[in-house]
Formats: sequence, structure tokens, C-alpha cells
Amino acid sequence: MTSPDETVRAAIRPVKKRVEDELLALPGVVAVDIGEQVTGGARTGRAAIVVTVLRKRHELDVPTEHLIPREVAGVPVDVVEDAVVLHRALLTEGFPPPAAQGAERHDVVIGGISAGPARSVLLVPPQAPRQGEYVIVGTLGALVTDRAGAGDVLALTTFHVACVDDAWQVGDEMLHPSRVDGGRCARDVVATLARAALSGSVDAAAVLLRPGRPYRPVITEVGPVAGTANPTLGTLVRKRGRATGLTVARVASLDATLSVDYGDGLGVRTLRDQVRVESAGGRFGDYGDSGAVLVDADNRIVGLYFAGNGSGSAGYANPIGKVLDQLDVDVLTC
Repeated sequence: MTSPDETVRAAIRPVKKRVEDELLALPGVVAVDIGEQVTGGARTGRAAIVVTVLRKRHELDVPTEHLIPREVAGVPVDVVEDAVVLHRALLTEGFPPPAAQGAERHDVVIGGISAGPARSVLLVPPQAPRQGEYVIVGTLGALVTDRAGAGDVLALTTFHVACVDDAWQVGDEMLHPSRVDGGRCARDVVATLARAALSGSVDAAAVLLRPGRPYRPVITEVGPVAGTANPTLGTLVRKRGRATGLTVARVASLDATLSVDYGDGLGVRTLRDQVRVESAGGRFGDYGDSGAVLVDADNRIVGLYFAGNGSGSAGYANPIGKVLDQLDVDVLTC
């Protein structure tokens, strides 16, 4: 799905915002965005409100009150079948983890590395394949500093990686590498949870590095962090995550509104004005990549990766400016 230009989006955006809650309330709808209308598998070149559903059904099989309109205020509405899932990994300790490009151990804390909480969580279906104790795997994306001027150095990741559920508390320990990647409590505690935000636009957390732990403001396989920038349509971005390593995508939208299930205690949350990226080839993200940052060609961070679709061809990120403001931190640069 290609991206209409900003002039067209600006005209559609108020219409989309007016109806997105109504559309998200319909059974099976998980996202509302702006993109190119596709009819019969062919691109039309016409901009549309794009509604993502878990399963497409013939309109004759859908109750009238649940039908998605074909257009709103003259704007066509396109319906696509896909899923939106959080891209942390839930694994049992000791169970052989799936192949991971970024599960290696680093003595110096940098961006793009494996991490996860020290604590495990008891999960039951449908939150996990079977009942049991699970550990969380994600990515430390980049280093940040406290805006209060205390001189603290923290690492950026997502809320659902660092906090897991509604039982989190400041001081929870984070390991690098994660427990399923060989990390062990005490020996591999790299940081403690300092602050977190799960809001209408941000899924983020900052963990405070342990005193004396060496660090560098670089992202492995990417290089030194140069700062931040606003994401822009059409920009090529890279991310380095625990699961898929270094991958490339193109910014396809800044208008994605998602309905995401965060599990027991947190429930379904709606995140608005998210960055949607489309893979430049192959899988862009997978379970374990949550917390990675998106960087542009100048190594400026533009987003914090937190979710994707089932195939990994599309990913979603919080705009980095909103993340930094809600955590009250700034990106650390060289």
C-alpha cells in the first residue's frame, strides 16, 4: 500500500479522525489509516481511509449495523485483512529460543541489543500458547538522558517489554542479554525500570543503567546516534532489533490509529497518529524487536518500534518526539 502525498492526506485526515473511533468499535477492526485504495488486487492511485480487519467477510454475512461504509464524506474506504500484534516475545526460560539476529552479549551497553525483565509472569491462553511461567524478550533501542539534569543515563525500550503488565514498579530489574538469550539474574542486571508511559500515543519506558556500567551512544550495525528528527513520508528507515537484526523499511504513513490488546490488567488500548512502515524487502520486524528505534539515513532517531503485522511486512512505531516528551528524556548522542 503506497502513501498518498501530504496535501491529499491533509484533506482526508479530519474525516478519518471523525470516524475512526466508530470504525474501531466494529467487531474485528484493529486499525484505521490513510493509504492507497486497492480494488480487486490492483492499485487505483486513489487515496482512501484504510480499515484493517482480522478477517474479511462478504457484506451479506455481516449484520447491517456492523458494515463498514464504502465511503465517508466522499472519501473512499478500503478494507484490508491483517493483524496488529505487539512485537515482544513471550518465551519459557530454558526453551530453545527462535533464531535471533540480535541476541548476542555486549559488555558495553549500546542500542539494538537483547533485553528483558528479570521477573517472569504466569500466563494462560489466549495470552500464551499454554499455561506457564514466561519471560519477556525485547530490545534496548538507544540511550537517553534525564531532562532534569541529574546526569542519569537510561536506555529506551517499550512499556510492554519493560513493564509487562499492571504489576510493574519502579526498580524492576532488566537483564542483558535477556533470560532466554543466556542472561542470568544478578550477574546480568544492566538496568532498573525508572519511568514508563502507556498512553494514547506512546508505548515506552526508560530503564536506568546500573552505576559503573559502561555505555556508548551508538546502535550496533547502525553507528553513532546523531540526534532525532520528525518522521516524514517516503523516508527510508532502519532498525536493529533482537529478533531480525538490521532491517530496512519505508515510512508509509503518519496517521495510523491502532487497537492493540495488551493483555490482562491493561486491556485493549488505542494508539493514535502512529508511524507505519512497509518493508523494503523481507521481514522488517518480529517478536522480540519491540523497543528498537527507527533511524533515518543520517542516523537520527525518528520512532520507537512496538508492533507489526503477522507477516512482518509492516511495522508500527511511536513518533520519537512524543516518546521523549512523555518520558522527560533526551536522546544521548556522540
